[in-house]
Amino acid sequence: MSGIPRDAHRELRERLGGYALGHGDPAERAAVRAHLDGCTACRAELAELAPVAARLADIDPDHLDETPQAPPGLGDAVLARIAAEERRGPRRVAERRRLRTRIAAGVAAAGIAAAGAGVGWLLRPVPDAGPLEAVPVRIEDADIDARADIVPHTWGVEVKLSGSGFTAGEVYSVTVRESDGDEVPAGAFLGVGPAELDCNLNSPVLRSDATGFDVLDADGSVVLSSRF
Repeated sequence: MSGIPRDAHRELRERLGGYALGHGDPAERAAVRAHLDGCTACRAELAELAPVAARLADIDPDHLDETPQAPPGLGDAVLARIAAEERRGPRRVAERRRLRTRIAAGVAAAGIAAAGAGVGWLLRPVPDAGPLEAVPVRIEDADIDARADIVPHTWGVEVKLSGSGFTAGEVYSVTVRESDGDEVPAGAFLGVGPAELDCNLNSPVLRSDATGFDVLDADGSVVLSSRF
């Protein structure tokens, strides 16, 4: 948490959901960006919210009144996931429940119907200094040129991705692979075409448990991967 009053920090933290959805007037978004520059906890939380916001961008407002049909087996899958999380510790379960509550609050404030307008946000995190570890990258898209480093932290692992050739305006999501095979969201970013981009992506997976990461395009296809 940055050195601002607790109430002010809480208010800015509650704006993260709307910020990830690309909402808020220029002054509000500037205030959130300024806070993110100095708050590691909120940067990590925004990294978890970004993939959800990217999915909301695909919502068709004309279909919001339709009653969705749950896929077969969804209930069993959710219960299995909850049971797995409970085995990993009650504290982590509580944190995830609070996160889901904040996501819901952000969506309600911004309006789901407006999510179809897309997600656009600028994030310039300044993470705690740490040892850089260069990692190999395998590129599946010939238009992309990229390189990556990772930084271990006490709260997880940070992926520092630099490159060009990511389709302008397309949302790319990043997942970090755990040693047990699970994939954990590490954030998302917007492609800027031939221009060079630098992304700092945060994951709660500790370095000792991380075995690689994948970058996926809007269709879910892997365009870049790394194994370490």
